[in-house]
Amino acid sequence: TNEPLNPNNLPEMTANTKIDKTNTRIEAEEVAKKLANPVANMISVPFQYDYYHGIGENKQGTAQTLILQPVMPFDLKGGNNLIVRPVTTTVWENNVNGFSGYGLNNITLETFYTPNTNSSLIYGVGPIVVTPSGSSGRFGSQQTGAGITGVLLDRKGPWTYGGLIYQTWSVGGNGTSGTQNNFYYQPFLAYVTPTAWTFTVVSQSTYNYDVHKAVNPYFLTLGKLVVHDGLPVNYTIGMSYMGTTLPGGPSGFGGRAQITFAFPK
Repeated sequence: TNEPLNPNNLPEMTANTKIDKTNTRIEAEEVAKKLANPVANMISVPFQYDYYHGIGENKQGTAQTLILQPVMPFDLKGGNNLIVRPVTTTVWENNVNGFSGYGLNNITLETFYTPNTNSSLIYGVGPIVVTPSGSSGRFGSQQTGAGITGVLLDRKGPWTYGGLIYQTWSVGGNGTSGTQNNFYYQPFLAYVTPTAWTFTVVSQSTYNYDVHKAVNPYFLTLGKLVVHDGLPVNYTIGMSYMGTTLPGGPSGFGGRAQITFAFPK
């Protein structure tokens, strides 16, 4: 073929492999490396669970979140891709200032145009939209947000490292429960072993321009990719630590668990 090499869509057929249902040979290590790339040209469906404590005025509350963040690539030909990532978060709170219950946080739609770079360096940019969380405002801002998002990363052997950022601005809605004037920054570093174990260090931080404060959680995780009857599944477990938080926000250590289903082409 005369199509240029796209480093975001490297071949997945190697010697030590599993067999999937379409008889395509899948190398677990290569799939694990793609999962370490937030804009890889591969469909993936992660379910991420997080546990936080020390919430509320008396620091006696806890919260659990379940995040669904499928990655959907669209081929634009010539090695260029459009990556779409809708993010949906369900929140369960227990004894947070006397309240216990659950609800839906803001829904975020991230998009990245990732051109073919003919190298290990990958970058992407695109618009982002954030919906209001609901009428109560307990689980997120009631404002609508819009802005721009970007990602830059490199891959060197077993290493994947880089950063993802976005800037959103409020474009309407009630700001009583928080605004959408946010800057989000996510530096990450991942190491994948030949046996498809993945060690990851990442920060998922948000700075709000209206309260002039940042939330800085840090995560350390360990994952293992296993192929079940041709379907690669990555199991991840780890810990979190809140470096800084908003008044009444979580503090100290927490936990993270994730299961990701991958669908290589």
